Amino acid sequence: MEEPRAKLVVTADDFGYCPQRNRGIVEAFLEGAVTNASLLVNGSAAADAASLARRYGIPTGLHMNLTEGRAVSQELGPGSCLREAGGFLPGKLGLRRALGRGLLHQAEVELELEAQLASFRALLGRDPAHVDGHQHVHVLPGVCQVFAQVLARHGIPFTRVPTEPGLARCDWLDPPLLDFYEGVGADARAAAGEFAKHGIRWPDAFFGLSTMGRHMSVGRLRDGLERAVGSVPGRGASGAVTVELMVHPGHPSVPPTGGCGQGPDLFSQSRERLHELQTLLAPELREKLRETGVELCAFPDL
Repeated sequence: MEEPRAKLVVTADDFGYCPQRNRGIVEAFLEGAVTNASLLVNGSAAADAASLARRYGIPTGLHMNLTEGRAVSQELGPGSCLREAGGFLPGKLGLRRALGRGLLHQAEVELELEAQLASFRALLGRDPAHVDGHQHVHVLPGVCQVFAQVLARHGIPFTRVPTEPGLARCDWLDPPLLDFYEGVGADARAAAGEFAKHGIRWPDAFFGLSTMGRHMSVGRLRDGLERAVGSVPGRGASGAVTVELMVHPGHPSVPPTGGCGQGPDLFSQSRERLHELQTLLAPELREKLRETGVELCAFPDL
């Protein structure tokens, strides 16, 4: 059999966020449109997600969460910036502000990551094959070092390095969002050295930042894949490029159910998750993947 041009891992983030999200991820997996999922262990439907993963054999990793909902660790003191009023995590911008002010301690990150790994084991009976970060927190300076150390200690082989090539050409992205994504990419490039030092692996290329929610289309997924494959030098007939596509399929969350202890956000209540699901299930997408020599796989297959 001819070697595929690319091996594509399609990872559905936020498994466990709500029953509607879980249902959409399972639909996409059973149709062959999603190959992998990342579990929020503090999500309101995490136990349901774990049960579905076992029932359908969905390869599932941990979506480390330091920003949304309640912290998992019971060892974080009241003065920790990972446990704000009510025990809630500080939010995407709050975590980054704490890092900028030197208020986040690596020992706290380690406690929370270990607690989330223990919760994952309790739900699924094993360690995850991969761990990534909700809102890309795992590549932040001051976080990525302890993140890599913990993964290495537990023998967890894979993570995500969210550096998407060609973002500047994605003119549908609003400037503030593009600036955030460019910052994520810069942090990820810096974190990659730390991951490599500890023997942590990741696919050759990544995309999915530019195709979230309403921005997803079959054409943009095709173009994003082409940019990702083309960004990897020195690959040809001798081997396939490995690529991860980050997606967020699902059905709209229905309040008050959902979220990680604070209810679902407005984006999750919108139809943007459903738009992703419908796009991923489009027959023309799978036809284009076949035409361009792409083999779908999961992290354990790499």
